[in-house]
Parts: sequence; C-alpha cells; structure tokens
Amino acid sequence: MAHEATAHTGSAPAAPVPAAGTSSTKMIMTMGTLGLVCAVLIVAAFQLTQPAIERNKAAALERAVFDVIPGATSKVVFAEKDGRLVPESEAPGALRYFAGYDDNQRLVGVAVEASGQGFADLVKVIFGYAPDRGAIVGMKVLESHETPGLGTKIETDAAFRANFEALEVKLRASGNDIENPIVLVKPGKKTNPWEIEAITGATISSTAVTNILHNSTARTVPVIMNSLQTLEANGHE
Repeated sequence: MAHEATAHTGSAPAAPVPAAGTSSTKMIMTMGTLGLVCAVLIVAAFQLTQPAIERNKAAALERAVFDVIPGATSKVVFAEKDGRLVPESEAPGALRYFAGYDDNQRLVGVAVEASGQGFADLVKVIFGYAPDRGAIVGMKVLESHETPGLGTKIETDAAFRANFEALEVKLRASGNDIENPIVLVKPGKKTNPWEIEAITGATISSTAVTNILHNSTARTVPVIMNSLQTLEANGHE
C-alpha cells in the first residue's frame, strides 16, 4: 500500500517588529552622549589652556606698561583707595596704576588700563601719563575687535599713534578736574595739544579711543597728581 507523502510547506517565523519609538530613543541617547562628551572635552580644554592664556595676557600687559612709559626700567603696582594711591596689596581688586621708574629710581610715568565701547565691541587700552609733563606720553591697544583695515588703524596708524606722544592732560589749579579735556578733531585740524586727530575713514574707532581717554583721565589724573609724594617716595625705598 502506497503511503501518501505529505509535504509541509510554510514561511519562516516573522521577525519581531520594533516597538514604536525605539529608533528615536536610541538616536536621542546617542546624541546626548556625544553632546556630553563634547562638553567635557571643551571644559577640559578650557581648564588646560586657561593658565597659559592668563600668563600670556600678563606678559603682554607687562610689555605694554614699559611701551607706554618711555624711559621706565622698573615698575611698582598701586591701587586706588579713597582717592589716593596705595600699594596694591592694600586695595586688592581696585583699579591698578603701574608706576614706572628709570635706572635712578626716578618716577617717569604712570600707566593705567582703560576700556570703552568701540564700533564692533569693547576696546581696551593702556596709556602712560607723565606727571612732570602733564601729558599722556604713550598709548597702546590691548584688545580690540574693530573692523579690519579701518578700525584696526587705531593700533597701526603711525599718524594716529603720534597723537599720544605728548597729549596734554593738565589739572586746573584746584587739582580736581582737567583744564582742557581731551577732544577729537577732524584730520588735519589739530591745533591744540589736548586734541586727537581722527583717522580718515575710522571716525567711530577714533571717537572710541578719545572717549576712553577722556573719561579715564578725568578720574585717574587727579588721583595720580594727588598721590605724587607716595609715588616718588616709593622709587627711593
């Protein structure tokens, strides 16, 4: 008797369908992990490089102090307290004044940092004031984000920088305010020693520097002149 062969045909079991949202969840978790790793790397890089950045800034400031006080070979840092200058340790965190002395320990000038709004961003400068001449005798831009080629001329333009070789800033007889405050004039129109001649095509940046020096000297020059005895005595200690 012949046996009838029975063939069993059928498809393989279907793969399980992923639960709705599983793919999106994995993507979000992956992106979150990558974001966390990137954040950690950024913070680590900042912490590793920050000391070097601060050292470079301190070195640049050190050079700038001597650049804006011609003839200075040493310096002592003071700070403002109650309208007078005292050693920095007595007024930590206050505005600093860098007194520069020559080889004979004679006071030749005082450097002060100042800042204000420029065309694009904050402009930070340092200027040197010579008490015996009643004038700014040097200015250097420490930080600027002005328009390349125009605004940056406040750093590179020789004619503009010449304004600060002997920019008059004298006190009135009262000793409390500036006799002739610093002002900006058009190119070729400078006739007085307290005027700054603007850079052609960079009036806004020229104005920014003028305003910074105008405002800063109004505050700092009276303090310097009222503290001359302290500053001069320190050079002979």
